[in-house]
Amino acid sequence: MTTQTDRRLEELGITLPTAAAPVAAYVPTVLANGLLHVSGQLPFREGQVVTGRLGEDVDVAQGQAAARLCGLMLLAQVQAAVGLDRVERVVKLGVFVNSTGGFTQQPEVANGASELMQDVFGEAGRHARAAVGVPALPRGAAVEVDAVFAVRD
Repeated sequence: MTTQTDRRLEELGITLPTAAAPVAAYVPTVLANGLLHVSGQLPFREGQVVTGRLGEDVDVAQGQAAARLCGLMLLAQVQAAVGLDRVERVVKLGVFVNSTGGFTQQPEVANGASELMQDVFGEAGRHARAAVGVPALPRGAAVEVDAVFAVRD
């Protein structure tokens, strides 16, 4: 059965990746009181983590692309946990950008994930957000994104 969200992904030319398995002592998602909390997701391209540091060897456009890949993995985790059609609203994204001390365009990088959510869910994809610079991320990733989704019963 093709769902409304499946049709939207198809219209956008998006194929979701396989949801990544945890690499440490945590679970990918936790559903509590109608909110699905999704653990931080890394950007994977062809099975490899997109690495690098913004302001050093990764530019803003590459960072946005990495954030979008994180967003795709978030969607894959939601699909695996409860199904995308149960998403009522994207509540919040937390975007962590591996960046140098002088790099200040974290919000622009984060737009790669934010715009994906809006493309997929429309108005319900508009969300609160934090975009912060950090000196290192797991596996040397350029970006990591976690999220909270409101889901229907």
